[in-house]
Amino acid sequence: MPSITLIWLLAGAVLCLMELFLPSAFVAFMMGISAFVVALLSGVGMGSVWLQIVVWLLLSTVLIVLSRRFLQPRQRKSKIRDAVIAETLTEILPGKTGRVRYEGNSWQARCDDDKFTIPPHQRVYVVRREGTTLIVVPENLLNS
Repeated sequence: MPSITLIWLLAGAVLCLMELFLPSAFVAFMMGISAFVVALLSGVGMGSVWLQIVVWLLLSTVLIVLSRRFLQPRQRKSKIRDAVIAETLTEILPGKTGRVRYEGNSWQARCDDDKFTIPPHQRVYVVRREGTTLIVVPENLLNS
């Protein structure tokens, strides 16, 4: 009967190779790495098989969570497309917020340039979003 250390080494190799042929977003790879660590611990005399399984499960979970945190690309904070059109509902004074109609809803908005006043019922371009406030630029500013 093969030793438990050899079984952990084989399990680690199979899981890591499985990642090559059946990509699982590093889940199988991290489980394989965990199996290699448990094989190392088993080789130096770590306790019972049940304890090794618990260590493997915990280590696999930690490595998978860490790989998700550090390997996944960051999402943009704003889902607003570049330069979409909205219309002011209220006047937007320099450095202050007003209201705009964007995609059928009323949003709080502020002008990107703190020197401009935007009158009501004027078309504006939404350039980004900061929290629940849209940052807008007057249409005539871009056309001039």
